[in-house]
Amino acid sequence: MFADILSSVFERRQWIWDRGARSGQRAEDLARALLGNRGEATGMAIARDLLQTYAEADAGARRAFFDLLARELDIDGDAARAALEAYVTGRDRASYAAYVAATEPRRQELIRRLNQVPGGTARLVAMRADLLGLLREAPELAPVDLDFQHLFASWFNRGFLVLRPINWETPAHLLEKIIEYEAVHAIGSWDALRARLKPADRRCYAFFHPAMPDEPLIFVEVALTRGVAGSVDDLLSGDRAALGAGDADTAVFYSISNCQPGLRGVSFGHSLIKQVVEDLSRDLPGLKTFVTLSPVPGLAGWAQETGITLDPDAPDPLRQATARYLLEAKSAGGQPRDPVARFHLGNGAILHAVHARADLSAKGRAQSGGAMVNYLYDLRRLAENHDRFARDGTIAASNEVRALARAAARKTDA
Repeated sequence: MFADILSSVFERRQWIWDRGARSGQRAEDLARALLGNRGEATGMAIARDLLQTYAEADAGARRAFFDLLARELDIDGDAARAALEAYVTGRDRASYAAYVAATEPRRQELIRRLNQVPGGTARLVAMRADLLGLLREAPELAPVDLDFQHLFASWFNRGFLVLRPINWETPAHLLEKIIEYEAVHAIGSWDALRARLKPADRRCYAFFHPAMPDEPLIFVEVALTRGVAGSVDDLLSGDRAALGAGDADTAVFYSISNCQPGLRGVSFGHSLIKQVVEDLSRDLPGLKTFVTLSPVPGLAGWAQETGITLDPDAPDPLRQATARYLLEAKSAGGQPRDPVARFHLGNGAILHAVHARADLSAKGRAQSGGAMVNYLYDLRRLAENHDRFARDGTIAASNEVRALARAAARKTDA
């Protein structure tokens, strides 16, 4: 043990001596040095230098770093093929271990080592956000992104996440992030934020990760109401009368915002909603209904393609067109075209109701003619609905919504 301590001390001294020599090195050179290093303290120092060098690099230098990950630190195809053949022949522990080692690209180990640095997790999330921005012009970097996503899926699984309530007493630096990250209904001022957090009939919850304690990953805003709400303008009105929490029978999830672009594809939403439903059910047993009040962001584009006019002042045609879009419009892969619908239906929710003149903000009019929808989260049916949707794309929808879609189809056929 004493020898280990001495070794660590000398290694740290060596790091101090060597650090000046590393200053000014490219991120690619530091990556090679990090993978070739065996000492813990020196490795941590190199990892810190690499992360700092990347953070200070311009767009060209960052692209060069990603090119290194894609090419030099990729899988060795010949080695992987030979390891597979050896495993198929031997099927023992040693051949399997060799196969796993040969088929894991070295960039995964580099990312793991960078994650060991204090603050490294947040920097890697930001690094992946940069990478995502390059994929359209550089599709050859897609395997690198898959490795980031693979590792993040393990590091950010539900077992590591902490659900925390956000209220008016939450530290100001976190409240500022709620304003910054709100992606559905913009928060224009501190007074507007207070109106969403302080009244007794309002709730907000966020998921955090222990490695990023001051960075919300995703948050949801909830309104406690009597009956199912059909207008976000009414929910956010400054003139509304607050309801006592114990008088509410419905929880309306009216805004869900993902906060970290670098965690795209790592899903937290289902766990977040389910956990919030469980917590609210325990704290407020009078709540019997749990629904969203959700935007329909793809409706306007679909309507333009199909020659349909979305008129907020013609509520019945708007509701019919919205229902038909949500039930019938598909992506190239056969999934619902609307991204919000894919999310909630994939969670097992029911397409419950369609509302016209529900969001008359400029954004609401532009994306859906002001239409919004309720997705109902019935905990007794979530698993069944999820399984049917995943198996054959069956959409759980109320009779009312299906009737609206049929009315829209009849008009088109006529």
